[in-house]
Formats: sequence, structure tokens, C-alpha cells
Amino acid sequence: MVVAAKFMDKTHPIAELYVFGDSLSDTGMVFRATGGMYPPNPTYFQGRYSNGRVWIEYLAESLHLSSKQTNNFAYGGSTTGSVGNSYVPSLLNQVQSFTQTHKYTNSDALYVLWTGANDYLQGVSSASIPVKNVITAINSLTDVGAKKILVANLPDLGQLPATRNSANSVSLSALTQAHNQGLRRSLKVLSQQHSDLDIVQLDANALYRDAMSTTGYTYANPAAFNFTNVISPCLSGSGTYSNPNQFLFWDGIHPTTAAHRIIGETAFSTIQEAGMINPRSMLVP
Repeated sequence: MVVAAKFMDKTHPIAELYVFGDSLSDTGMVFRATGGMYPPNPTYFQGRYSNGRVWIEYLAESLHLSSKQTNNFAYGGSTTGSVGNSYVPSLLNQVQSFTQTHKYTNSDALYVLWTGANDYLQGVSSASIPVKNVITAINSLTDVGAKKILVANLPDLGQLPATRNSANSVSLSALTQAHNQGLRRSLKVLSQQHSDLDIVQLDANALYRDAMSTTGYTYANPAAFNFTNVISPCLSGSGTYSNPNQFLFWDGIHPTTAAHRIIGETAFSTIQEAGMINPRSMLVP
């Protein structure tokens, strides 16, 4: 979903990727910080909270960016602000760490933020502060010259395998809706305040909803994503199923790498449709 798409007369290819967020985007920060203890390998793939690569890696691949051009600050367990484990850098901490060492930035870089789920899973009962924290983080990035920003909203936190049958399922769904509505409004205002800023929203909520066959999701079509199980995690106490690519969820919270691939492809299409990249610049000579 495009919040602001300002086509430029000359669209430059995205030169770098900077990523901020939680376990959905973590490519090994927690793994390295814990000496390879968590998330456990090989149950989780090389420090990812999944059975393979995560969405941001698929996006980087589509953008023809190398690992040296991808700078990932995302940290599993992270919240938007001062909630939860103080040893885990929040979104605001991650962005502060970046801005302290980057007084000026590459205007052709893409800055990606996907966070907020852990705030609500850890008991935050209002969307106002998490949304405010996301906007504060974006403002900090624009202050040092960020021009291209991709922000993902949240999937329905009340319909994850770990929460679907819990006592707080309904409240988590309501908080998800409040967060996404508040985020959308705030991004629209921010876009209006900065005429030279391209802000695009990745509608992860709609993507999950379209894939899930849970009661109430009228237009769900898991078969279109080649999923046969969108309710249960592939990883269980007795081991794993032999067909992980047919599962939406790897564990009770996190998607499989097959689902991550779809998210990454959708993110690429989203920024392309927003005019952030020129399709011709993506051609491999």
C-alpha cells in the first residue's frame, strides 16, 4: 500500500539497505550476541527465526544488493521503545546507534522498519506509544538525510498459532487494528510534512489475511500461496513436518522461509509500484 509515491524525473537504483526491527527481520544479531545459543541451530536457520532466509534477504536479492550493501540492525525480541528486556536494543535504540555513526546518509538507500509486535505481545495495552515510537524513529532517520523509507504494518497478532486460542486473542487483534490505523494516519501526515520524502507502507496485515483460512477472513485463499496449513506451526514439540514450504508458520509466531519469500517479493513490488526504483535499473546486464 503506497502512503506516498512521488515519482522522480530520474529514478536511481537503491544503493544500500538499512533494516530496523525485531525477529521478523533479524539475520543473526541475537545469534551472535548469545554465542550461537539462540535461536538454536539447526532448528532455526543460521540465526534466523525461521527455517531459512527471512524476507529482507529476499528483498535485497531482488534489488541486486550484496551482503555488504545490506546493513541490518534488527534484533529478535525488540520492541519499539522501553518495553521488555533492557538488554535487547529497541527500535529507537537501533536507530540511535545508526544515527550516531552516520551523520549524513546515502539518499539512494532504502530504510526499512518493521516492528511493534513484541510491544503488544509483552502487554502494552495502547497503540499510541508504539506508533509514536515508529514515527520518532523515522524522523531521526530523515534528520540525517534518509529519503526512501519502507514501513511494514502488523499481521493480526490475535491469529498467530501461539495466540489464536489464548485469552487475549481478541484484545491482540484489536490492538493490531489500532496500531495499523494509527500508523497509516501518522505516515500520511509525515509524508505531507516532507515533500521530498518517499514513504511506502508494506501491508503485511493484508498479506497474512489473504493467506489465512481462519474464520472471519472472507477472501482468504491459502492455495494461492501454495500453503496447505496456515493454522499450525511446522515446528512442534515432536519435531517438524516434512513439507515446511506448505506451512505459513514455522513456529507459533514466526513465518516459514516460504512465507518470508512471499513477503520479500511483495515488498519489492510495493516499492517498485511506488516509483522508488526504475524497473530498467533492475535488469542484469
